[in-house]
Amino acid sequence: MKTVCFFTVAVLWSAAAFADLSTSELERVQKATEVVAALREAPDRGIPEDLWGKAECVIVMPSVKKAAFGVGGEFGKGVMSCRQASGWTAPVFMEMAKGSFGFQIGAQATDLVLLVMNRQGVNRMLDDHVTLGTDASVAAGPVGRTGSAATDHKFNAEVLSYSRSKGLFAGIDVSGGVLRPDKDANEHAYGTGTTAKAVVSAGTATPAKMQAFITSLGSSTRATTGRR
Repeated sequence: MKTVCFFTVAVLWSAAAFADLSTSELERVQKATEVVAALREAPDRGIPEDLWGKAECVIVMPSVKKAAFGVGGEFGKGVMSCRQASGWTAPVFMEMAKGSFGFQIGAQATDLVLLVMNRQGVNRMLDDHVTLGTDASVAAGPVGRTGSAATDHKFNAEVLSYSRSKGLFAGIDVSGGVLRPDKDANEHAYGTGTTAKAVVSAGTATPAKMQAFITSLGSSTRATTGRR
């Protein structure tokens, strides 16, 4: 009887944990889903399908904010999912910050998409933090249906980066950006003490309210390539 009661409490606690997403976290997932849908609908102007099919993980940061007045910086929050034989993993909440200096005035927001191209890059993304361009190699990704044909030199990069502004995707240099799992958001979604690494490696179930993002990523079947 005690075992049954304990199991019931555990299930209820788990359900509560999955439901404990803030409005801003749900909005983050929804906007990330919209960004993915936009890039998948425009293969001629977006990320090449062959690169998408080779990526180990996809990180989507909708509406990365950039503001500056003398000393500038960028900050964004998004989600990451990694490819597995059984399907894309449950989304992991991520955040990024990047500082910049010099005479700058202005503010803008743009969508950022990062393709993590190998397992070493995946492991780095799941650490406490990773500095792009220092801890993990990063390159501006090619665009268009055949954009990857002339970019063999970039296949050694652990991360390919893209920005989206006014509906168009373009490669972007994000070197110097510090990327880390969003600890608070991940605990809201998956329970106290749950790490990003645990979500990805343990086959954690995707909360229903985040399933649309996983669906937008398409098939998890990896594209074949001889370059790895």
